[in-house]
Amino acid sequence: MRGRNLPELERVIGFFVNALPLRLRVDPDVSFLELLRRVRAETVEAFGAQDVPFEHLVRVLETKRDESRFPIYQSFFSYQDARARPPRWGNLDHKNVPIFQPSSAQDVALWFLDGPDGLVGGLNYNTDIIERKTAARWRERFLGLVAAIAADPTRSVRQLLEVSGEERAQLGAWNDTTTPLAADATLTALLAPLGDHGARIALRHAGTALTYAELAALRDRVATALASRGVGHGDVVVLLLERSPMMVAALLGVLAVGATYVPLDPDFPAARLAFMLEDAGAKVIVSDGASDLAVDPARVLGVAEIVATAPRPRPAVTVDPTDAAYLIYTSGSTGKPKGVRVPQRAVVNFLASMRATPGLAAGDRLVAVTTLSFDIAVLELLLPLTVGAEIILAAREQATDGVALRALLEQTQATVMQATPATWRILVAAGWRGGPAFKALCGGEALPPELAEALLDRVGELWNMYGPTETTVWSTCERIELGAGGVTIGRPIANTQIWILDDAGALVPIGVAGELYIGGDGVALDYHARPELTAERFVPDPFSARPGARLYRTGDLARWRADGKLQHLGRTDFQVKVRGYRIELGEIELALARHPHLAEAVVVAQPGPGGEQRLVGYVVARGKELPGAAMLREHLRETLPDYMVPAMFVPLDRLPLTPNGKVDRRALPPADLGASPQVSGAAYTSPRTRAEQLVAGVWTELLGVPRISVADNFLDLGGHSLLIMQAIAKLEARTGKRISPRAFIFQTLEQIAREYDVAEPTTPATRPPIPPSGRLSRWISSLIPGGSKP
Repeated sequence: MRGRNLPELERVIGFFVNALPLRLRVDPDVSFLELLRRVRAETVEAFGAQDVPFEHLVRVLETKRDESRFPIYQSFFSYQDARARPPRWGNLDHKNVPIFQPSSAQDVALWFLDGPDGLVGGLNYNTDIIERKTAARWRERFLGLVAAIAADPTRSVRQLLEVSGEERAQLGAWNDTTTPLAADATLTALLAPLGDHGARIALRHAGTALTYAELAALRDRVATALASRGVGHGDVVVLLLERSPMMVAALLGVLAVGATYVPLDPDFPAARLAFMLEDAGAKVIVSDGASDLAVDPARVLGVAEIVATAPRPRPAVTVDPTDAAYLIYTSGSTGKPKGVRVPQRAVVNFLASMRATPGLAAGDRLVAVTTLSFDIAVLELLLPLTVGAEIILAAREQATDGVALRALLEQTQATVMQATPATWRILVAAGWRGGPAFKALCGGEALPPELAEALLDRVGELWNMYGPTETTVWSTCERIELGAGGVTIGRPIANTQIWILDDAGALVPIGVAGELYIGGDGVALDYHARPELTAERFVPDPFSARPGARLYRTGDLARWRADGKLQHLGRTDFQVKVRGYRIELGEIELALARHPHLAEAVVVAQPGPGGEQRLVGYVVARGKELPGAAMLREHLRETLPDYMVPAMFVPLDRLPLTPNGKVDRRALPPADLGASPQVSGAAYTSPRTRAEQLVAGVWTELLGVPRISVADNFLDLGGHSLLIMQAIAKLEARTGKRISPRAFIFQTLEQIAREYDVAEPTTPATRPPIPPSGRLSRWISSLIPGGSKP
């Protein structure tokens, strides 16, 4: 505002202009004239407070100081009446010289001067966050908007903001991913000639190697055994197996008889496994006895029976491209996992696209680190088999231990690996050097720029992958290169379309954020036995001419950049990704709500000490007694896998609410591990010996807990298997001694410290860890799948 509201100020020299912050809500469904009326009313009302200094407003509101942005507002509008008013300054001559501001105090500022030659306008913007091409595009869109308003101001705001024909054509060009794919393509047919590669090595695991011919023979044994149980086209088979060649053969055998495989992790809680078994309606369960789950023995096909089966020539199987290849479970917001059915043709399209970009050839050796229950195992276990490449199947312990994984990569001279950022971090921390011929695929969660730089120093190619389970593993990919303008999720893969839409399902302009929708050949069939959820998330595709085509609503926020690459911006809901797992926070909250001593609970994801996301639970007691963290974790582990158990719990008297009565997650106090110690049940005792201080220091570094008692347990402080392996590696580097991960599960800091001799630190030899045995080993490594994905 000009700030000269009093007559006595008119002749005073000085700068009286004062910024007037306005909060305006734009309803896209009202006409422009109605919006203009509302803005005018809001502005006139604000004029009543124009004399309040902006600095006073900042002080009173006590906004959190952020040096990266201007306080209160980040966009600015200025109008000045600069029409000729000749000043009278005695005998002085003068002339008006326009001075244009070369910098921007706000993120973006739109200004106008009303002068003798008409209205002159300009756009100032912060070049640190806005590119010149973006600003130019805004200018053109603004001019187009003004012209559209002048033509018909009664149109709705949404109609006025419709994407122009030129932009629509550009979006169509970026989505022109058409690649030839046979109409009758099926995964069963694609993998049928597996044995044609003969004596080439197909699979290595734990010192053993299988040729393609041997793997094909093992597959045929599985297929014969399944057929003898009456399994055939359209049936569902659960795979409940440890990582081994039999796991791969069982998957192939199920596909060979035209059935649908359901991969389950033997280390999931019994209640979770029982639900998925019942929900899937499996005819047979292929198991090696790794799970303690009690099932009907008549439904179980054991490894011993498969091995004893004499393989017969596989009968011809008629499989339709729309048949489900696999049914895979993900976290569900209703408190129960939801199953996604993926058709055969979608998997064939995905493998064909990955074979070309990022690319895989017969000479490659791919290290597979993902558990079978996560769908990116499809790439690791099937893509190599379609090109005659070699699979190096990592054991669970190797996939979660940086030192062991480094040794495996170096010993096998691997050329490709796919993993989450969490797994790549532990590998880099273990001193892995990679090589110019190595190709790294990273996905499952956001790839941090600093990790990308670290990997680019070690590999020949780094690829960032993105995609939800509902659209068949990966839907976009991008080769990351230094100086390429940041990390993006790239462009859609073959026969895949990406559309960024607003809340009404209309296209948003290039550069504008909206919800990411995915269409094309990768879209899944449905959510198994969940028609309401299927209808909500799988919607008709208005951009496709193919009858029945659908789009999947991802719930992800994204935007198209001017260079045709996609930038991921977060979520529209409470779904998060932690260590590569896609997690519905509502499922954890419902599980907590079942605890008899809790009245309310809410769970959020927050950055941990190392920058990785961790889960934090905010809980309100039902009564006076609040259960300790260890008790809450024990309660959750009865129904949830360990990666869904919060790292810490924060007690509150009540949850903060918004004016409409919903939980205000942004008002939750920041989680402070130091201020809210995890309950161990014993009085605090500070570390006393050198060994205890060393162990406590490593725990603090990894967990961010500054006050650790000798009676504390690593898991009760919020640790998990990935952090266990990092702690073991760090302590080995400082002491020369390596202990079993089992110690971190059952022992206190005091007990663990006794196992270390820290008198003279030595440099440990690079070697695989001492593997724990039996079910305990599986439980340890099940917490973090190396290379898992949402």
